[in-house]
Amino acid sequence: MSSFSSTRFQVKSSIATNAVSNWSELSAMSFGAVIEWASRQSWAVEMAECAQDSQWHAEGDVWTHTVRVCDVLQAGEHWRHLESPAQRLLLFSALLHDVAKPRTTSRDSITGRIQSPKHAVKGEAMARAILASIDCPFRQRESICALVRNHGAPVHIFSRPDPEIEMTRLSWLLRNDWLYQLALADLRGRDSRESNRSEDDLKLFLELARETGCVNSEYPFANDAARFLAGCRELSSLHYVPHQEFRCEAIVMSGMPASGKDTWIQQNLKGSAVVSLDQIRQTEKIDPGKNQGRVIQKAREQCREHLRTGEDFVINATNTTRQIRRQWIDLCTSYDARVTVIYLEPPLETIRERNARREQPVPGSVVDRLIARLEPPNRLEAHQVRTIVEGDCRAI
Repeated sequence: MSSFSSTRFQVKSSIATNAVSNWSELSAMSFGAVIEWASRQSWAVEMAECAQDSQWHAEGDVWTHTVRVCDVLQAGEHWRHLESPAQRLLLFSALLHDVAKPRTTSRDSITGRIQSPKHAVKGEAMARAILASIDCPFRQRESICALVRNHGAPVHIFSRPDPEIEMTRLSWLLRNDWLYQLALADLRGRDSRESNRSEDDLKLFLELARETGCVNSEYPFANDAARFLAGCRELSSLHYVPHQEFRCEAIVMSGMPASGKDTWIQQNLKGSAVVSLDQIRQTEKIDPGKNQGRVIQKAREQCREHLRTGEDFVINATNTTRQIRRQWIDLCTSYDARVTVIYLEPPLETIRERNARREQPVPGSVVDRLIARLEPPNRLEAHQVRTIVEGDCRAI
């Protein structure tokens, strides 16, 4: 396998006459056959057993809605203009856009209404695990995950403080025309007795994408600093050109334990100053499974020393979630440092094998927890983001 599958959201193969095991096999199947395959998966069975609020989804359970969204998507006016890879990507986005509803659905104790808060956020993690389990390539996997995470964005974009900047942000995460098609199919694939959503709202979203010049391409920010500020929702205007005179460069490593971060640093940044959380743990004799507060504190102190002197340096840690990376990035940018994130993702089997051979292996429970929470960096998180998957290094 070429990527991660979450132990938290373990995806079990269905019992079927012709079992499908990977993305290549699914890519050779008709869309109807893919939907039939999906219907037998454990996550789809959960969706079929998950009720929805009858005022918003009178059509029935989550899986019934999902199949209708897939049907509407393929019947849409834009569908026939898409190439096959794009169609398949959108199909899987539709199949997985509500995959987390069974895990997030509850009934309001006061109103009695069914609700599924943050199902898109949790759906991103579940979609990543499902797609990894069938060896979906990294780029396709993360494109689908971005669509799942943001499938509700078009109807809410005009409630944002600056819809134009929000639109440009989205263009660096996904294609806005594909997001529009998914959102439109999501709307048409339901029977709603009451709704604050309309196709007019979605048309306004598409029109704004046209006005900002990012319907099917990334918005051309003035420079890397402008894109980074937009990603942080701190860009005051699309016309603002922030300075790019940095005091130093901080490289933030990201990847699972034993993903090859130390080797990559040795091969590409030999001689660079390195703030290593593993080294701090060894020096301070702190178990990686215990509270890491003292490790983080010492690492931040070391970072500040480099930042004050304007010395380029590397932060070597797992940094597998956006929230944790953001803490390091905010620290570095507060000292006017340029930040590059380097993300490594080898096969999970390789990680486990390397970790087992370590003199001090990371406990399996810690590895499993990191896998379950994994969030590969997106291109808005830093001034530059590079990913290395199966030895293929490229900017993303």
